[in-house]
Order: sequence, then C-alpha cells, then structure tokens
Amino acid sequence: MAAKLKKGDKVTVLTGKDKGKQGEISSVNPSAGKAIVDGLNMAIRHTKQSQSDQGGRIPLAMPIQLSNLALIDSNGKATRIGFREEDGKKVRFAKSTGETV
Repeated sequence: MAAKLKKGDKVTVLTGKDKGKQGEISSVNPSAGKAIVDGLNMAIRHTKQSQSDQGGRIPLAMPIQLSNLALIDSNGKATRIGFREEDGKKVRFAKSTGETV
C-alpha cells in the first residue's frame, strides 16, 4: 500500500498534547503506523555519560500515530490525502484543494 504521509511532509497534529501544532516529518515507520515529527511529542531521555557523549537529560521527539497527523495543503489547512493516476503514475493529491502533493 502506498504511504499517505512521507518524510519531509508538513503536517499538523489532530489529537493529543500537541494538538494544533505543525511540523515536518523526519522519519516514518509504516509497519508500526507511526511517524516522528521534528519538535513535537517531546520526551526527556536520561542518558549515561560516555567518552563521546556528555549524557544528562536530552529532549527527544517520540513517534506519533499516523492517524493523528494530517497533511497541510497550500492554503495552510489540514487535509486528507487521496490517490489518482496521472500520466501512468500514481500520485497523491489533497482532497480539499484537489491539487497534487
């Protein structure tokens, strides 16, 4: 199945503690159905000091369920994604505006 959200997409969070915030997807895990969005769903991770790392309390972006994310269209609003065929290729399009992503 083709991915509706991909790395580099600008998304908004629909539910949870970061509801309404926007960010860019840095990685997607399709098998788990989750994505990591830069600067959102932050958690503090305590790491041990090592020779290369100072350690301490490090903020880390945690995965968010893909169903809780929506792509931002050209108007700056959340939209759903659809698929259609153009010139023999399967492309994603924003359902609100109808333009290809």
